[in-house]
Amino acid sequence: MSIIKLNNRAVKDATAFGSITGLGNLVFISRSTASSSSSLSITSGLTSTHKEYIFVFNNLHPASNSNLQFQTSTNGGSSYGVTATTTFFYASHQENDGEAIVTYNTGRDHAQSTDFIYLTGDNMEASASDASVSGYLHLFEPSSTTFVKHYISNTDHVADGPYQQNNYSAGYFNTTSAINAIQFKLTTGNIDSGTIDMYGVL
Repeated sequence: MSIIKLNNRAVKDATAFGSITGLGNLVFISRSTASSSSSLSITSGLTSTHKEYIFVFNNLHPASNSNLQFQTSTNGGSSYGVTATTTFFYASHQENDGEAIVTYNTGRDHAQSTDFIYLTGDNMEASASDASVSGYLHLFEPSSTTFVKHYISNTDHVADGPYQQNNYSAGYFNTTSAINAIQFKLTTGNIDSGTIDMYGVL
């Protein structure tokens, strides 16, 4: 990906174009594949090499109606539960057009909590074989020993109903220790199938 820079103030007056390359390039690091997995843990690759990491969820299917969550670690994955403050809201629309809402969900946010953090709002539907959750999570500068660690996420899933739900979560891990591992799991049951791809951002 590249961006264009102009040697004049307006495009119509530009006499030459140049480009800045390498800005925002994604570097593939790893893929975690679920197969009736109780959790997916990534314990390598979160280093100071990149200041931003992106985790892409591709069609994660739950074994039972449940929610996708995550937490981080500062000890290489020996334990997960870094203190975090977060916020959460979602938009949803029923398949039968019966309801369409946008709401802030106080039951999905945290205030200085070490609990796992919600990435989906209402329970994902497990009974439909074609139902799943997809989306992404951005984690910023996890190796910093100066700043807290911010994250933002956006997921979309088929909720039990059925209805579509688009979820937004953001927050920060209140630690100046380096975060070096991350774990994803469901509130109940296993992750039947799907992948989580990890990228570093140059």
